[in-house]
Amino acid sequence: MIIHPHIEIPHQIIVMSDGCQLSARIWMSEDAHERPVPAIVEHLPYRKRDGTIVRDQLTHPWFAANGYVSIRVDMRGNGDSQGLMLDEYIQQELDDACQVIAWAAKQPFCNGAVGMMGISWGGFNALQVAAMQPPALKAIITLCSTVDRFADDIHYKGGCLLGENIGWAANMLSYSSRPPDPALVGDQWQDLWMQRLENMPFLASTWLSHQHRDDYWKHGSVCEDYSSIKAAALSIGGWHDGYRNTISHLVSNLQSPVKGIVGPWIHKYPHYAAPQPAIGFLQEAKRWWDQWLKDEQTAVHDDAAYRVWLMDSIAPARWLPERPGRWIAESDWPSDNIKMQEWHFKENACLDIQPADEKLHLAVNSRQTCGQAGGEYFPFMFGPELPDEQSLDDAQSIVFDSELLPATLDIVGAPEFNCSLTLQGTSGNCCVRLCDIRPDGQSALITMGVLNLSHHQSSEEPALLAAGQRLDVSFTLDQIAYRIPAGHRLRVAISSAYWPLIWPSKGQGGFHISAGALSIPCRKGTLADENECHFEVPESAPAWQATELRSSSSTRELEVDQATGVMRTLVVNDFGENKDADHGLISGSSMRECWSIHPDDPLSAEVTIDWQQNGGRDDWQWSTSVVVTQHCDATHFHISGYLRAMENDELVFEAEYVDSIRREFV
Repeated sequence: MIIHPHIEIPHQIIVMSDGCQLSARIWMSEDAHERPVPAIVEHLPYRKRDGTIVRDQLTHPWFAANGYVSIRVDMRGNGDSQGLMLDEYIQQELDDACQVIAWAAKQPFCNGAVGMMGISWGGFNALQVAAMQPPALKAIITLCSTVDRFADDIHYKGGCLLGENIGWAANMLSYSSRPPDPALVGDQWQDLWMQRLENMPFLASTWLSHQHRDDYWKHGSVCEDYSSIKAAALSIGGWHDGYRNTISHLVSNLQSPVKGIVGPWIHKYPHYAAPQPAIGFLQEAKRWWDQWLKDEQTAVHDDAAYRVWLMDSIAPARWLPERPGRWIAESDWPSDNIKMQEWHFKENACLDIQPADEKLHLAVNSRQTCGQAGGEYFPFMFGPELPDEQSLDDAQSIVFDSELLPATLDIVGAPEFNCSLTLQGTSGNCCVRLCDIRPDGQSALITMGVLNLSHHQSSEEPALLAAGQRLDVSFTLDQIAYRIPAGHRLRVAISSAYWPLIWPSKGQGGFHISAGALSIPCRKGTLADENECHFEVPESAPAWQATELRSSSSTRELEVDQATGVMRTLVVNDFGENKDADHGLISGSSMRECWSIHPDDPLSAEVTIDWQQNGGRDDWQWSTSVVVTQHCDATHFHISGYLRAMENDELVFEAEYVDSIRREFV
């Protein structure tokens, strides 16, 4: 669907009000200065020159060829931009984005209308900037994002500390410590790099210092005031991504024009995502931009509010190249077509739609290794990161099974868990999984949720608990769309641990269940196999041209020390190494994580994360090495980091970061 011949500007300087120079890569039609068009902004810390170049090449030139100016900006302190980045989503970042939007709107190539889009970080700040209402911003497309930075990001979930919190801190220490490209920024590259390295924040300390939902997390959480967003918002996500709840939240709460799409995807843009089917995301985005930035009538008003891929039951696996199912569409969301069906917990491990007439006496006290089949919080590699068969985790949980289902059941929405329990100690986590028990006995994860019991009434004011205290606990599991066929069983599995997705409670954390139920959102209506909505097949611009110097790979292994009983989860992601065919820049990276824990000791939890980055050209080579660790005792988290930077095999910088942070109801 290429229409307009286009040009590229690899290094456009945009000067902020404080003098800081941001670097942007811009694509536009050859005649944009004579025939101005709307602009689309993507504002990221991930390096446009080499970090996101694969997806940028597929996406931004396509927009330029189809009547838009596409502007990919390196945030301050990253890539080829000046300045320092001190944290994620700080006001400086959002103010910079507003200034970029204002700059774009005033350029001769722009007609004054601007859209903003992005996935993950870019999806977050698109929402946050929209809430600031910059005048030129008319529409956004936000993918794999969140409305609540405490409840639904990579830091905490249900008040539980996510393992991904320390993982992302290591990731960002590695990402942000890379140098700019001298071919773009000139002789100042080394000064910029040294300034960056000498002021590098150890974000693990920052994030771990905010263990409840305080003002730090409320900043940038658009759920604090949905009405602040006036721009039209298209929200997109994937069922195999950690940010699957946002689409429902936005469609349910925004007063501005809003639509939602959820596919079976991991943490990727939908025109090249997996599991298949991918969709024509760029064409769908163009419909959105044409409507709101060009005032063309593209019938997006007529689209269903919530279009989602209803996944079929299939045998679980660490990787699935495709996920069978069908597209369904709800005109309104929440939908009157979805009814909650309550399934009660009964003695003898029964799950029944009939209310229980007896009190339960069931102890939940999982081994700390429960959770190994859970997969990554937000799978990113096209590799072994999805949830595995659940039987080993089920065996370390209390489970309730239904009878064989007499008819097919379409689960669409967020199940709600309610339980009366009595604590064994003074802290604990409650982890709930809804599973599909297939005729061959395999247990497939449908969806899950977790709660730090100290947060059972409030994540803003967690409560001190007492042994023997009785709690009435309620929380929602993650959103899902899943078809479970007749002849299968439903299973609810409850555990007190879910490692390494969440960090263990400081005590054994067990509890007794006396009553409980799971309310499941069931979709009524047709069970036909036909799609209720359709998307075009994916289009894109030509792929990035590069020479592969080292191929990518991903592995995940479990090992048990037979002498000590300690279990280790080893994750190795090699992102490969490539040389750009145009400007010759080399870029490579790899990551290794080791998560270890003793099955009977929550205080034995420990993780070491090692990141390696390298780049340069034939006559100039650099590398960085980052090692981050976390362990704990009953009162504190102990974290450390090490950063080393090399140029042409000579050490140019190194730093150590060490901190101990008191545990506060975590």
